Amino acid sequence: MNRLTRSASFAWTAVFTLFAFAIAVLAPEVAYADPGSAAAAAMSGAGALASLGGAAATSRALRALFAQRTAAATEWRALLDASAGRDMTDAEQAQSDGYKAKLASLNQRIEAEQTLVAAERDAGLQVDANAHISGGEPAVKADPRRGFQSFGDFARSVRAAASPNGQRDQRLYAAAPTTFGNEGTGADGGFLIPPEFSSEIWRLSLGEDSLIPMTQNTEVMGNSMAFPRDETTPWGSEGVQAYWRSEAAIIAQSKPNFGTSILRLEELTVLVPVTNELLEDARAIGSYLPPLASEKILWKANEAILFGTGAGQPKGALSATNGALITVAKESAQAADTINNANLAKMVSRLKAGELMNAIWIGNPDILPVLEGMTVGNYPIYLPNNNVSGASYGMLKGRPLMMSEHANTLGDVSDLSLLSLKGYRTITKAGGIETATSMHLYFDANATAFRFIFRLAGEPIPTRPIPAPAGKNSQTRSYFVTLAERA
Repeated sequence: MNRLTRSASFAWTAVFTLFAFAIAVLAPEVAYADPGSAAAAAMSGAGALASLGGAAATSRALRALFAQRTAAATEWRALLDASAGRDMTDAEQAQSDGYKAKLASLNQRIEAEQTLVAAERDAGLQVDANAHISGGEPAVKADPRRGFQSFGDFARSVRAAASPNGQRDQRLYAAAPTTFGNEGTGADGGFLIPPEFSSEIWRLSLGEDSLIPMTQNTEVMGNSMAFPRDETTPWGSEGVQAYWRSEAAIIAQSKPNFGTSILRLEELTVLVPVTNELLEDARAIGSYLPPLASEKILWKANEAILFGTGAGQPKGALSATNGALITVAKESAQAADTINNANLAKMVSRLKAGELMNAIWIGNPDILPVLEGMTVGNYPIYLPNNNVSGASYGMLKGRPLMMSEHANTLGDVSDLSLLSLKGYRTITKAGGIETATSMHLYFDANATAFRFIFRLAGEPIPTRPIPAPAGKNSQTRSYFVTLAERA
């Protein structure tokens, strides 16, 4: 937003604030039977402020009552707008009657306070002009929905504000200090989406098939985080060691062998243009946009955690750049595009000991016909969905199977993988997804842009497979095991 546009926006906001304040001071007798009658009330009450003098301007109680009445009138107007063109539900009618009664009560209290202020003025009880007066935040700012009943209600207000002669809903300015001149709006201007609706999209992005909750995730306030890295083993010769000690013998010493891993957040962005016709239907936009944005974010985040290159995105657990990945070779003379019992047994055997309880299988849906016929004796290896929590695709050798289009097709490398993502670290920006709107980016297409920014970084914690204890066996193990190509 350029300086001229910001100035104009601030000017209109100031005009509206003074206008609302004048209504509250000049026309306490109005019960707001129709919130749209506020302008007429302001005109009819001209001169009342001058009669009260400086005392009215400095009465804390009176100012608080004005603020409550303005907030109640704004919320009532929003309710009426949301139900325009249809009959109110019983709940909405009850809520509307409540606003009407609340405004009538506030008007009575304001009138009493003004009478008292006038009496104190006449008695010479003036408040010092230099007294510090402060007030709490308007109720709408404390509301995570910013006064909107739904995401669709918010979208309709954005649509109205985008119209050349449209009236700007003051709820859009509830977070005015964070709405102008910062990255929340962008250079072309717009409105921040209320926090609760952003959180809804974030929750959808962490749905059943999301891999982020399975990782070692840390929320950060800044843009990076450094973690210590210790890849020593209890049986190795490096790092902290344990020794048996004979009586009176000197305790053997050892010291940690730490490395450092630094993760820097990368931006995952979604820009969704929505036609202004769709914005006019609050229910339609509310059911369309949040699932759409979360679906895109979920797909890209999972793809990066599995196959990310590490350049401008997370490094994937199944990426060729992951030095800790173990690839189990096909069996001798194994036919192309097959999976056999030996493949699965060897994959389980190469998983880090103790991690099977945290592991999941990730496979392409193409492998299902092969798995369906596999048995050990008379017992099936694969059990389709048996209502086990977290195993919507069933169980394979006792662990949940996740079918995913991220995995390669049957016969290719990584068509089936066994992963414990406890060996994978992610960091995400505290607060989840940053969301904003712009009415100007697609102005020529008669559309409004919704922007979503999710910040994520991730990489495998170990940099190499775990070596076996000396003299025990020669097999390395890892958190990440995948099946080689069978062509």
